Amino acid sequence: MTPPAAPSKRLPAGIWALGFVSLLMDISSEMIHSLLPVFMVTALGVSMLTVGLIEGAAEGTAMVLKVFSGALSDWWGKRKPLAVLGYGLGALSKPLFALASTAGWVITARLLDRVGKGIRAAPRDALVADLAPPDQRGAAFGLRQSLDTVGAFLGPLLAMGLMLLWANDFRAVFWVAVIPAALCIVVLVCGVKEPERPSGQPRTNPIRSENLRRLGKNYWWVVTLGAVFTLARFSEAFLVLRLQQGGLPLALTPLALVLMSLVFSLGAYPLGKLSDRMNHTTLLAWGLVVLIAADALLAWRGHGIAAWLGIALWGLHMAMTQGLLATMVAVSAPADLRGTAFGMFNLASGVALLVASALAGLLWDQWGASATFLAGGVFSTLALLGVLWHARTEATPPKPPLTQG
Repeated sequence: MTPPAAPSKRLPAGIWALGFVSLLMDISSEMIHSLLPVFMVTALGVSMLTVGLIEGAAEGTAMVLKVFSGALSDWWGKRKPLAVLGYGLGALSKPLFALASTAGWVITARLLDRVGKGIRAAPRDALVADLAPPDQRGAAFGLRQSLDTVGAFLGPLLAMGLMLLWANDFRAVFWVAVIPAALCIVVLVCGVKEPERPSGQPRTNPIRSENLRRLGKNYWWVVTLGAVFTLARFSEAFLVLRLQQGGLPLALTPLALVLMSLVFSLGAYPLGKLSDRMNHTTLLAWGLVVLIAADALLAWRGHGIAAWLGIALWGLHMAMTQGLLATMVAVSAPADLRGTAFGMFNLASGVALLVASALAGLLWDQWGASATFLAGGVFSTLALLGVLWHARTEATPPKPPLTQG
C-alpha cells in the first residue's frame, strides 16, 4: 500500500469521542463479562456447553442485527441516532446481571446487551469511516479499537480489585458497572457531530440486489475472510476458564482478559497506522501465525508462563487483525453503502461465532480444554492457507492474449 504524499496531522475530534464512548462501555461490559463465565458455572451451576451456547447466541444476535441497523443508517443518511439507541440498550441491560438468579436472567440480560451492540456497531463503524480522512482510516479504526480495548483492560482490573475488596461479591461488582455505561451515553450525545449527508442524494434500499452487487468481489472476499477468522477465534470467555481450570484463584481470573486487552490496546493504534502503509494481506497472514502460536500454547498449558504467553499472543493477534479487517471493509465498500457493508460483514462473522463458541464448549465438555484450543489452531491454519492462496492469486498477472503471427 503506497503511503500518501501529504497525510493529515491529526484525527478529527469525533473519532476520539467515539473511542472514549467505546472505552466507557467496554469498562462496563468487561467488568461483567470477565466474571460472567465463572459466575454462571460456580454460582448458577450451568455447564460449559451452556456457557458456549449463551456466548455464541448473544454475539450471533448482535451480528445479525448489524445488517439491519447498518442498512437503515445508509437509507436514512443518519448514523448517530442508531448509535445512541444501541448504547442506551447496552446501558439498560447492566442492572439485569446484578439481579440474575437463574441462567434465564443471564440470557435475557446478555441478549439485551447484544441487541444494543447489534444496533450500534455497524452505524458507529460507518461513522468512523465517514469522519476519518481517507489516508488515515487504518489509524482511525486502530485508535477506536485501542481505546475500546483500554476499557477491556480496565474493566477486568476493576472487577478483580472489587472482588478482592468485597469478598467475591459478584452482584456488587455488576452494580458498579452501571456507572460507566451511563457516562458513555453522555459522551456520545455531546461529543460526536455527524457529517451532513450530501444534498440531493436519493434514498434507495441498500440491500437490493443491484446495490449488493456494487459491493464487488474484493468486499465479499473480506466478508469470507472475516468469517473464517471468527471460526478460528471463539469467545474470550474460554481464556478466562482455561486459567481458572489451571488453578488461578477465583478473584484473579479477570487477569486473563486484563493481559489480553493490555496487549491488544498497546498494539491496535500503531498497527492500525502500519496498515495504512503496508500490504493488508501480509499483515493478516502474520496475525494468523500469531493466533496459531497462541492456540498451541493454550492447548499445551492452562497455567504458568506458557498459558500467559498464549493469552498475550491472542491479544497481539487481535491488535494485528481487528482494526485491519474494519479498514478493509471501509476501503472496499462505496461510501453510501458503508453501513450495509459493515452489517453484512458482521452477520457472516456472527454466524461463525455462534458455531465456533458452541463447538468450543462442546469440545471442552467432551475432550477437555486442549481439544478446544487445538481446534482453534486448525481453523487458524486453514484461514492462513486461504490468505496465502488469495495473495498468490492476486500477485499472478493474467496471461497475455495469444496473437497470430
